[in-house]
Amino acid sequence: MQDLKAFESAIETFQSILQKDGSVDGLFEKIKNLYDAMEKEEKEELFRALFSRMEVLQADLQPLLQKLVACMPNDPAWPQLMPQLRDRAYSPRLDVFKKIALSPGGLKFLLDFRGDLLSIIRRGGRDLEALDADLGFLFEMWFQEGFLYLEEITLNSAYRQIALIKDRDLVHPMASIEEMGQRLGKDRRCFALYHRLMPYEPIIFIEVALTRGIPHSMAEIMAVPKNRAGDARTDTAVFYSINNTQNGLVGLGMGTMLIGKVVAYLEDENKKLKDFITLSPIPGFWKRYLKPLLQGDERISLNQDDFMGYFSKRAVAKIMKRVENSKTGSAEFCTALLAILNDPSWIQDEEMKKDLKNPLCKVAYHYIAEEKTPRGKPLDPVAGFHLANGAAVSEKNVHFLANPSQKGLQESCGIMVNYIYTSSWLGQIRRSFGWFDRLEIRGLFGKTP
Repeated sequence: MQDLKAFESAIETFQSILQKDGSVDGLFEKIKNLYDAMEKEEKEELFRALFSRMEVLQADLQPLLQKLVACMPNDPAWPQLMPQLRDRAYSPRLDVFKKIALSPGGLKFLLDFRGDLLSIIRRGGRDLEALDADLGFLFEMWFQEGFLYLEEITLNSAYRQIALIKDRDLVHPMASIEEMGQRLGKDRRCFALYHRLMPYEPIIFIEVALTRGIPHSMAEIMAVPKNRAGDARTDTAVFYSINNTQNGLVGLGMGTMLIGKVVAYLEDENKKLKDFITLSPIPGFWKRYLKPLLQGDERISLNQDDFMGYFSKRAVAKIMKRVENSKTGSAEFCTALLAILNDPSWIQDEEMKKDLKNPLCKVAYHYIAEEKTPRGKPLDPVAGFHLANGAAVSEKNVHFLANPSQKGLQESCGIMVNYIYTSSWLGQIRRSFGWFDRLEIRGLFGKTP
């Protein structure tokens, strides 16, 4: 701990916020300044201190719990005791976070606060998950339809908003603001979701291409049509880049809400749209799957013999000849292919591309559709997101060298995939958002959760 006095001052300020009625702007500024000056290790200690020093005391709950345990079935005392339990079990940290959220800049602070917390949890700090549960509980209430609104980013939008989105696109990064301008028009659209307490910074945004038919590559998406007014025969909306700008909102379903609202907006604007799809990257395919498979990692469900079986004998012979190896075993073949794919120059070899196309697409589809985490979710996070939303995918939706950029090759050997949003899912979204639009949310920043 570099500065124990500053650390203790931060804890005392959090505790002062809990005791104070009314505005806590001055205390919040003190907290923010102290927190921003902390190193990662100090922030981790602060999280643990908040968890241990600002918690419901066992002594406060035990007498009430004993009364509840003593209740017989249908005891009239039970419904009287339960509200008392909820009130006493309410974490004091929740009150502190609510008061901070009402200060100017407070909500953004808490989003960054949770982003740092999640980073520590992912590195092994599982003991802090209860603190994350507090923030997740509040964010699930605060980031609902009543507090969120959709806005289209156009060439007439504020320069700051266009520049911010240009800098935050991590799926298909842009080198210049002019490149962002090429993604805005009648046929290329961008939509962002904002929170009413953070009107100057989107919480998530999505880029959409309006096309005739289903595009199979980023070249088709990025090409600038001669007629920027749009094609009257447009029938497909392609979601090709979705970016969460707030790490503190990970796992809270903002992407699902954004897609649903954009679908409703575009359908209302153009009744001829019939297909809503994605052209998505496969970010973990090379590093988390194909490369380990070629290296002989036995945790991969697809073994090397099965993998080699995707290739014709002629293709196997050509690959082995390229690395000057006369052996024919699956292990040697995988070693040879690993050497080839590690060198991006393979995409300049037309014959090699023909030999790799079908086998790599089959393996990529297996990775998307079959490989699971220990919790049973798709190993690929993008697949997990879209399939959980109700999208469908098939092997014919996997496209070879759809993104031959350096980033695309490093992520997935250039392979991309279309996830298809079905008519049943679209109908469900329309019904859900019709209900949300009629929903009036009250009191979510109040005392009672």
